Amino acid sequence: MNILLSFGVILLAGFLAAKVLRRVRFPAVTAYLLLGILLGPGVLNIASEQIINASGLISNVVLGIIAFGLGQNFSRQNFSRIGKSIIWISLLEAGGAWAGVFFASFLLLKQPLYLSLLFGAIASATAPAATVMIIREYRARGIFTNTLLGVVALDDAWSLIIFSVSLTLAKALRYPLTEGFFLPKIFLSAFLEIGGAFALGASIAMAFSYFSRFVKTEADLLIYTLGFVLLNTGMALYLHFPVLLANIFLGVVLVNIRKENIRFFEVFRRIDSPLYLFFFVLAGVHLEINLLGKLGLIGVAYFGFRIAGKLLGASLGGYLSGAPKLVKKYLGFGLVPQAGVALGLALIAKVEFSPLGGIVFTTIMVTTIIYEIIGPFFTKFALSKAGEIEEKRLADSA
Repeated sequence: MNILLSFGVILLAGFLAAKVLRRVRFPAVTAYLLLGILLGPGVLNIASEQIINASGLISNVVLGIIAFGLGQNFSRQNFSRIGKSIIWISLLEAGGAWAGVFFASFLLLKQPLYLSLLFGAIASATAPAATVMIIREYRARGIFTNTLLGVVALDDAWSLIIFSVSLTLAKALRYPLTEGFFLPKIFLSAFLEIGGAFALGASIAMAFSYFSRFVKTEADLLIYTLGFVLLNTGMALYLHFPVLLANIFLGVVLVNIRKENIRFFEVFRRIDSPLYLFFFVLAGVHLEINLLGKLGLIGVAYFGFRIAGKLLGASLGGYLSGAPKLVKKYLGFGLVPQAGVALGLALIAKVEFSPLGGIVFTTIMVTTIIYEIIGPFFTKFALSKAGEIEEKRLADSA
């Protein structure tokens, strides 16, 4: 099967799978993942070598676009609008998931330090789409709902930052430049990579904003924005800087230079659907079926300690920021879903840390499917306990 035929089959099969599974309330992401597993070498083995090799390019493009888009959440206007509760809760629930899974992996399961850092960092991510879907379905509204929406908007941005720092440290631990373990050199290496990503993203953002006066039409807007995001992504890869951080910094600096620059963040909505479909199907193709039997306690620990970290972190963030009682008590339940960003991060871990990275990817793949199934029920539970679901909608779903 040639690469164009493969792309056509994936697009149409993904479209059909999402339509069929939507009838039994399965999210589209789950449909794409299951399709990828079916097409992959572990089952039907009909995904061509060319399409598998193209996954690196597609994942870099998709994750670059996602990271760039998340950068807009760090505008001065956004932080002044959302208030300290959302900042505290989002930061501590992401950090709580990282800490819970990291310590469980490293101290309880005796996994390598670099691998534990990766597991913890990926655990911090949430799936905003699943949460927003439930809020819309039940027409939830109120202080609790607004806080939840604000937290999930910031969560993935924090998780990309946590992962980028953890990935840099993990690389230094796994592949030291010199013999022996020398902590200052490890942190210096991480600092230089992160600083380089900031310098790159900030400099390209300034050029992005300066030359934007030449953008006159909607078509210009898409070409111009995509060109700069790809330029930034490619330069980060060439210079061995963290790609995700470079694109977050591009978005953060760009949105804070001028208010008008917000228009560049909306443009990808026209083209992102097929890109996401390819990304998730190819993620499913990469699943190593032979590793499923090795998950055991790692999968159970990741699943349980991530939820515990989210719940405790959100509660602590609510307490420190003086949030309402219901927010402190139940908001963490709305942060259980996990999907796209976590899979993208896991795919990076798989590529960077073979063969043990395969364990990370397989764990995240399996738990993502479980989270995508049960996550909406946790979110509905939280909204119901907060009393912000319309009574009629709640009765209809019973």
